[in-house]
Amino acid sequence: MTPHVESSAAVARPVTRRALTMAAILATMFMVAIEATIIATAMPQIVGDLGGLKIYSWVFASFLLTQTAATVVFGKLADVYGRKPVILLGISVFLVGSVLCGFAWSMPTMIGFRLVQGLGAGAVQPVALTIVGDLFPARERGKVQGYLASVWAVSALLGPLTGGFIVRDFSWSWIFWMNVPIGLLAATGFVLFLHEDVRVERKPIDIAGALLFTLSTGAFMIMLTEVARADFRGAAIVGSIFLFGSIAFVLQERRAADPMLSFALWSARAIAATNGVAVLASMALMGLTSFLPMYVQGVLHRSPVVAGLTLTMMMVGWPAGAMVAARTFPAAGLRRLLIAGGALIPIGAIAFLLLTPRSSPVQAGLGSLVMGFGMGLVSVSSLVLIQEVVPWQRRASATASNMFSRNLGSALGATLLGTVLNFGIRHSDGSRSVTFEELERFFVTASHDGKQLVDAAATSTLQHALHLTFVAMLMLSAFIVILAVAVPDVQLKQDQDDK
Repeated sequence: MTPHVESSAAVARPVTRRALTMAAILATMFMVAIEATIIATAMPQIVGDLGGLKIYSWVFASFLLTQTAATVVFGKLADVYGRKPVILLGISVFLVGSVLCGFAWSMPTMIGFRLVQGLGAGAVQPVALTIVGDLFPARERGKVQGYLASVWAVSALLGPLTGGFIVRDFSWSWIFWMNVPIGLLAATGFVLFLHEDVRVERKPIDIAGALLFTLSTGAFMIMLTEVARADFRGAAIVGSIFLFGSIAFVLQERRAADPMLSFALWSARAIAATNGVAVLASMALMGLTSFLPMYVQGVLHRSPVVAGLTLTMMMVGWPAGAMVAARTFPAAGLRRLLIAGGALIPIGAIAFLLLTPRSSPVQAGLGSLVMGFGMGLVSVSSLVLIQEVVPWQRRASATASNMFSRNLGSALGATLLGTVLNFGIRHSDGSRSVTFEELERFFVTASHDGKQLVDAAATSTLQHALHLTFVAMLMLSAFIVILAVAVPDVQLKQDQDDK
């Protein structure tokens, strides 16, 4: 199934205008990318207004949970019904979730509306990349990767800065509502310029597998949260649900005619190790994007704009690394780039381990830049490597497995590192204990009064908790290098245009 593009043959049916469709893809990716950078900068202010610091990490985890579960499902729907209707559905769901998030009145409602947003993102991202694969032959995809990387560069520059200015001068609701015009513009582009010659192929969709995966993953994250709260009875109950869901999921996937996750696909060493790298790299990256703004504002006593700038450096390094990888992987080799990128991530993480209340935000920015550059190398080299070790007939499934691994790593990273943060707050070694409610008022002071955060006990508690979080992030990053070395060398195919 491919889109009908321009050809020399005269046809009566509408033809896909590749350049304008690509513009719609870039707008769609920008909408999702800028959302990821803006919300991390604005979260301290959202916590100040809505409360709920105990479930802070669920604002990120809920989005990533539904995005992860939806990725493979919507990928299969795009194979059955075509790319165009599925990506339009995804944009619609994402925009509905964005509007609702702007009206959230409590942290639980914010988390619920982020679930809707994540569902839309789970349709948008994989289908957009599938359309790129349909429109461009393999020899042109390196250049297209550069275009996609530039989207992240622009969103990196605009997202945190825009988020900082919005929460300073307007309501934080506008960080969600600004998605609406971007999404409508992208949807219009797909309606007008993407035309497909769809041959409907009826395949069973593994809905049961998707639901069981969501159940088991959600139970796993809740179990971690309960352990951090020292509620071992609750953790045991939820852990039982996780165990049951996992067993049922495995049984379902083994008997499903077209499983959501193909165990056979994951059995290859190259795919297993590369996807393992993707999981750990995404976990580390989520720790950075979730907790660095909190450190800069809560411990270094800097403004939301400065916090946004430190995070911007990561989002500058990522597309820069992606563009370097896209241009050099034919000569340098995919495995070498994967190892180099994997090594840069823990090197960058060391900068956060060394942060103190007297540190400069420049140190945090440099660590962000190095980690982002490493992630850019990893993201491109891992995706191309995954696609190279399978035939064309399984390339879409292999690509989905890599995206699934990234999303799963982000969801687990947000929850696991959030658990470490909660543990650190509850076991602070400061002169007095500080409650979650006091920390919430701590952020309210900076959000509404424009004052610097000066509560010594609260600063000490955050320093202790976030330091533990950065230690955990560094430990995760170290295993990336081990898995990257385990990836076998892969030779590029001479001719990938074997459709």
